[in-house]
Amino acid sequence: MKENSIKPEMTLNPVSPLICLEFNPKDIHILVGGSYNGQIGYWDTQVQMSATEHSRRDPVYKGIWLQSKICIETFSASTDGQVLLWDIQKMSEPSKWLVLDPSRKGDCNNALVADSMEFENTMAKFLVGTEQGVVVSLDTPNEPIVCTYHGHHGPIYALQRNPFFLKNFLTVGDCTARIWSEDISETSIMTTKNHLLDGCWSPVRPSVFFTVKVDGTLDVWDLLFKQKDPTLSFKVCDEALYSIREQNNNYLVCCGPQLGTVKLLRMSPSLFRLGKDEKALVSEMFECETQRRKYLESQYRERNQILTRRTL
Repeated sequence: MKENSIKPEMTLNPVSPLICLEFNPKDIHILVGGSYNGQIGYWDTQVQMSATEHSRRDPVYKGIWLQSKICIETFSASTDGQVLLWDIQKMSEPSKWLVLDPSRKGDCNNALVADSMEFENTMAKFLVGTEQGVVVSLDTPNEPIVCTYHGHHGPIYALQRNPFFLKNFLTVGDCTARIWSEDISETSIMTTKNHLLDGCWSPVRPSVFFTVKVDGTLDVWDLLFKQKDPTLSFKVCDEALYSIREQNNNYLVCCGPQLGTVKLLRMSPSLFRLGKDEKALVSEMFECETQRRKYLESQYRERNQILTRRTL
């Protein structure tokens, strides 16, 4: 790649356009991708696609590898309202599936539309972001929905747990970024508003996350420094930025603009260097915000109960 960095080393030509693509964490030569026609495919020396009759009828917006010793299973989420588990050695049909029905009855007609997904291997838990603005929590793909989180008013395009505090997760949707605690389902514990399209946590600093906006700006947020405004804003291009990913080894951040190019930025090393007592301070901040929100919610419910009794 260093000898020819402006041309791709390999080109994939699937039957249908790819919407998402993920490398296998155990074998960098294997990828899994979700297609616009609803099929799941994986690539090695040859392409294998899921059978059409057992594939989705809607685009697949997220694919995640299930990390294990051999790493041959992958999850997919689609706007048809289902989460499916696939074994790449048997792509004829999914091995498990779950309908995102809030009533927990498995009714496809009542299913929420999936736009994003997060799976934490150590907790064996899913988080699914939906077009209706609801985050769905699942234990395994063959069990009912555990909990739903309400706060967004539109599609949730990005969803990621804090790598240091797994009970806290970041979502991006309806032009806002929100930080949540698993202990509170009624509301998020922190909210920003900046016309955002994607976001991700820093892999080495629990207080830092990155977001990208419709005006082509990359924002860096440090919760220990500011909570309402970004610490750093950088104009990357004149197009909308739809995606962002980071790499901690070389302080690199990669952004995906609207017209399909890739912008690679080298960030300041200070943004990738863990500060003194940072983990303890962030933990205390998240806990304080969680307790504050719980108190406010309890006061709100108590007031509503009083008003209800008065009207009766």
